[in-house]
Amino acid sequence: MLVILSYFLGSIPFGYLVGRYWKGVDVRRRGSGNIGATNVLRVLGPGPALIVLAGDVGKGALSVYLGQGAAGTVGAAACGIAAAVGGAWSVFLRFGGGKGMGVGSGIVIASMPGVALVLAPIWGILVALTRYVSLGSVVISALAPLAAYILGMPGEYVLLVAAVGGIALIKHSSNIKRLIAGEERKLGEPAD
Repeated sequence: MLVILSYFLGSIPFGYLVGRYWKGVDVRRRGSGNIGATNVLRVLGPGPALIVLAGDVGKGALSVYLGQGAAGTVGAAACGIAAAVGGAWSVFLRFGGGKGMGVGSGIVIASMPGVALVLAPIWGILVALTRYVSLGSVVISALAPLAAYILGMPGEYVLLVAAVGGIALIKHSSNIKRLIAGEERKLGEPAD
């Protein structure tokens, strides 16, 4: 039951809700069309983006805490994966959704804070040097399972970040193509 609840929790489209009900804008029709904090930042500004980021991180963390309380690391992993699937393929947006970085961050922070402390600076340095949020996101999504394994996390958590990272990589496929083609939008560039 908690896995299903976590899917619905992950499905809450904070980017869409903040855009639509606070600013009267459907962020799916502006900028990159994504409902995540980066596109909300471009389209609506830093305040709404912080609210979206907090909501996305919070739903990832809450799903892990619910699962952990009920069934330990196995429950945390199952509920975390369900929340990540919900965030990427939301029932409330006809199975559209975000790219999984906000909810994934919450999942990693809640389940493996040490791994989060390793990955966050890597993301920050990459974004600061290149201004490509997507590059930082793709790199840490790929590195997360390795970091979890090296830091001795339980096998369930290694599988958790492999699944969450895999979802993020799938959802970033168009970004990866644009990065390779030299056409990816940089942080700070305005929305369309």
